[in-house]
Amino acid sequence: MPNRQSRAMPTIRVLQVEDNRLDAELVLAELDADHISYEVRLVDDEASFLAALTEFRPHIVLSDLSMPGFSGQHALDLLRQRDEDLPFIFVSATLGEEAAIEALRNGATDYILKQNPARLASAVRRALSEAEARRASRRSEAELIRAQRFESLAMLAGGLSHDLRNLLQPLLLAGDSLQDYQDDPRLARLGKLVRDCGKRGLDMVHSMLSFARGARRAEQVRLGALFSAFGLLMQGSVPRAVSMELVIDDPELSFEGNHTELQQCLLNLCLNAIQAMPDGGHLRVEAAQTSLSADFFLPEQQPRPGRYLCISVIDDGPGMDQAVLDQIFEPFFTTKEGGTGLGLLSCKRIVDSHGGVMRVDSEPGRGTRFDLYFPLEQPVADGDRLDDGDNLEGAAERVLVVVEEAGQLSLLADTLDAYGYQAHASQSGTAALQWIEAAGLPDLVVLDADMNLFTGVRTLAALIEQGYSGAVILLARPGATPDLHELPPLEHLYVIDKPVTTQVLLRTLRKALDTAGNAADA
Repeated sequence: MPNRQSRAMPTIRVLQVEDNRLDAELVLAELDADHISYEVRLVDDEASFLAALTEFRPHIVLSDLSMPGFSGQHALDLLRQRDEDLPFIFVSATLGEEAAIEALRNGATDYILKQNPARLASAVRRALSEAEARRASRRSEAELIRAQRFESLAMLAGGLSHDLRNLLQPLLLAGDSLQDYQDDPRLARLGKLVRDCGKRGLDMVHSMLSFARGARRAEQVRLGALFSAFGLLMQGSVPRAVSMELVIDDPELSFEGNHTELQQCLLNLCLNAIQAMPDGGHLRVEAAQTSLSADFFLPEQQPRPGRYLCISVIDDGPGMDQAVLDQIFEPFFTTKEGGTGLGLLSCKRIVDSHGGVMRVDSEPGRGTRFDLYFPLEQPVADGDRLDDGDNLEGAAERVLVVVEEAGQLSLLADTLDAYGYQAHASQSGTAALQWIEAAGLPDLVVLDADMNLFTGVRTLAALIEQGYSGAVILLARPGATPDLHELPPLEHLYVIDKPVTTQVLLRTLRKALDTAGNAADA
C-alpha cells in the first residue's frame, strides 16, 4: 500500500491490522481528510504483526476486532506484553458496547465503529498525545529515581571514605616508623610494603570521591610510568582476538594529575572497547602533545588555549550512532546487559577534575575514538612539597595529642616520641583538660576534628578557656573542616587532611612550632 503524506504534521507510522483492503482504505481516508501524515503497514496474521512491531516500529496500531485465524484482541494482548504505552485503537463494525468496554479494560486506547468513523482522526491525535505524555512522565520518574540513586551513591562514597581513612591511618604511620629501622633490612622492607599499601588504599579512596564529587589529589605523573603500569594492568584482560598497542611520543613527559584516577579512566575506556569487539579487532592507546586554540572549546566550556597532552583510546569496533552518543555520559545509561552506566561518567569527572576536556568521535561501522586532553602548563599546586633536607627532629617540645581511636592515638604519640618530641596521648577532650590541669599547658596540640564524645571544637574551646594560645594542628577529613566561627581567632591553626603521613605531620608540626615561637619572641 503506498504512503500517504501531508505537510500538516510530522509523519507517523501506522500499523493496520485488517484483512479487508477496502475497509483499510476507508479508515486511512479519515486520516487523509484530517491532514495527518502517515506511513502505513497492513498485516492480517500473527507472524506479520509481530514482525511489524519489531521492524516497522509503529507509533499507533489500528485494528479490526475479528479476522480469519487472527483476532484484534489477540493482537492487543501481544502488543501489551511488549509495550504498555503504544496506542491501540479498535476500528470495527462488530464492536458492541459491552465488547468495547471490555476492550478498554484490557488495554485498548479507544474504539471506533466503521459505520461512524468521523471521530477516528481526533482519536488518533489524542491517543498519540497522551502516549507521549505518559512516556515523558515515565522518563521524568526514571530520571528522578536515577538522580536519587546517584545522590545516595555519592553519600555512600563519602561515608565509606571517612571510615577507610581511619583504617588507613595506622598503615601510613606504622609503615613510616618501620622504614626507619635501616639496621634491619627486613623491617625496612616490611615498612615500605605497609606504607605502599596504605598509600594505594588512600588513592582508591580519592578515586571514589572523585567519582562522587570531583575530589582529587595532585601529583607529578610521568607518562612512561603511567603507560607501563597500565600495560601491566591490562595483561590478562585483552583476549587473543584483540590486538592492543600502546604508543607514546615522550615517555619522560610529566604533568600534574592523579596516577590512580588516570589508570581507572584508561581502564574503563579500554575494557569498553574490548567488550564492543567480541569477534576481535584492534585497540590503540596513544599519547602525544598538542596545542589547542580557543575555538577548539565548546560554547559551554571555558576556553583555555595552550599546550595539552592528548591521550587517545581508539578501536575499530561497531561504533555508536548519534542517539547513543547523546546519552553516554548520563548516569546509569548503558548499552551493556548488567552494566552500571557509571564508567564513562566517572571518566568524564576524572578528566574534568584534571582541568581537561574529553571528546568522542564515533559512527556506526567505523569504530570509536576517545580523546582526553590534559593541560601541561598548570603550576604544581603543592607549595608544601616535602624536601628530604628538611629538619624534622624535635627538641623535646611537649605535644598534646587528642584522638579518640586508640590505635591511631598510640601510633601518633609513638611517632612523635621517636622524632624527639615529648608526646602525651589523650583519648578524649576531658582527659586532655585533666592532663593540662596536672602538667600545665603544652607547646603544641594535635587534635582530631572528628571526635564524638567531646567534639574537637568543644575541646579546642575548653583549651582556650584554660589559657592555651599556642599552635594547633587539626586533623580533618578533606572538605569537612569544622565550623570554628564561635571560637576566638586562632593565630596558629593548621588543618591537614586525614589520613596523615609521618612526614606531612612532622613538617607541619615543625612549621607550627617555629612560627609560634618566632611570634612569641617578637
